[in-house]
Amino acid sequence: MQQEQQKAYQEKRIEHWDSVASHPFSMNLGGYYHKRLRDIYQFLVPSGQRILELGCGKGDLLAALRPSYGVGIDFSGQMLNSAKNKYPELSFIQDDATSFALSETFDFIIVSDLFNDVWDVQSILEHLKSNCHSQTRIITNFYSKLWQPILMFGQKVGFARPVLPQNWFTVEDLTNLYKLSGFEIFRCWQEVLLPLQVPLLSNFCNKFLSKLWPLNNLNLTNFIVARVAEVEQEQKEYSVSVIIPARNESGNIPAIFERIPQMGHFTELIFVEGHSSDNTAEVIQTEIQQHPDVKCRFFRQNGTGKGDAVRQGFEAASGDVLMILDADLTVPPETLPRFYKALVSGKGDFINGVRLVYPMDKEAMRFFNFLGNKFFSIAFSWLIGQPVKDTLCGTKVFFKRGYWLIAANRSYFGEFDPFGDFDLLFGAARFNFRIVDMPVRYAERKYGTTNIQRWKHGVLLLRMVLFASRLIKFI
Repeated sequence: MQQEQQKAYQEKRIEHWDSVASHPFSMNLGGYYHKRLRDIYQFLVPSGQRILELGCGKGDLLAALRPSYGVGIDFSGQMLNSAKNKYPELSFIQDDATSFALSETFDFIIVSDLFNDVWDVQSILEHLKSNCHSQTRIITNFYSKLWQPILMFGQKVGFARPVLPQNWFTVEDLTNLYKLSGFEIFRCWQEVLLPLQVPLLSNFCNKFLSKLWPLNNLNLTNFIVARVAEVEQEQKEYSVSVIIPARNESGNIPAIFERIPQMGHFTELIFVEGHSSDNTAEVIQTEIQQHPDVKCRFFRQNGTGKGDAVRQGFEAASGDVLMILDADLTVPPETLPRFYKALVSGKGDFINGVRLVYPMDKEAMRFFNFLGNKFFSIAFSWLIGQPVKDTLCGTKVFFKRGYWLIAANRSYFGEFDPFGDFDLLFGAARFNFRIVDMPVRYAERKYGTTNIQRWKHGVLLLRMVLFASRLIKFI
């Protein structure tokens, strides 16, 4: 009986969407809404990825994402005929979302406005797992239940295209279905406060007002970003590059060689010395000679600022895993294996050190620096939609392949960050990395003084937050 009901349900919807494809709705009031969705997805998905879209319709969204390899699946033959004619460079398959046969994996899987119209969401999600690798992101958007009466009224009076009876999910409903199907959700938010084209007003509502509480709860569509939970990692060890920017840190260099543990297949140290006024460069070179068993490389910084030094080190790194360790050793090097384990076991894609959980040494962080870090953690968590408790801890760990994605798209934000922390975090957030906080004990500096000027740099950091909000929040 259940199978017969499902078959009848599907057949009725195929007939409906074939009719829609053959007889487009003349008023087309959804044109602005779908354009807005394309803008959002283009922000979330970098070009040149392997992308699968379920319920692709005429293929406009898939084509807008400029995939290196794009596959669209839909059960409406009429929709796909249109898609194939418009976008011959893409692949389109007529099939059901619960039973299509694809043995390949994708970087992104898009499910836009489909779950409101299907028989069984859980079956679709469970079927999708075979098309996911450890870094696959599934991005879903679906109508908010709050809009049910408004959309039904619009259809009744002829302002909106008629649809068959829909599923009306809350975010909690879909979150539960994802978990039941073996997925992990790490970001949820709402978009599109005004789905109609009204000059000036539409953009203001949807780019700004829609992101602010409590108006964000009134948006038309909910977005969810998820990945397969606890994906089995390849049983291999990764190589590690520890990038150590060093300026006026000569007294800390010997301890670095003594305290950094070996991790993975091999661990290399990459020192980038930044125009020190003491003998930091000479001490590094001496220690390299005295430790021939340590894989180590030394560079003099070409530019200025910690961010520039870190990027120079990344460019030279040969390891699969990139780590940043400040030469002041206020974050104990002995904790680095925890970062490594969290990354390679799939707990996260970007492991971010946090100094604000455990009690710290009395002189480790001045009071106003502490308040500044608290403020920026709150502001940043709001900006990216993921909790980040400490934005300015120098220790951050991620795969090199992830860094190249951030670096290749750095022009979106520009060269605005002299420290490098925000540059990496904003890039990781934009491309849906799972950011995981790693609490560390923050120690008092044993040698030298901090290079941070709290008021000057605090104002600069605030300007960066305001600048980035326009590019990452109010899009």
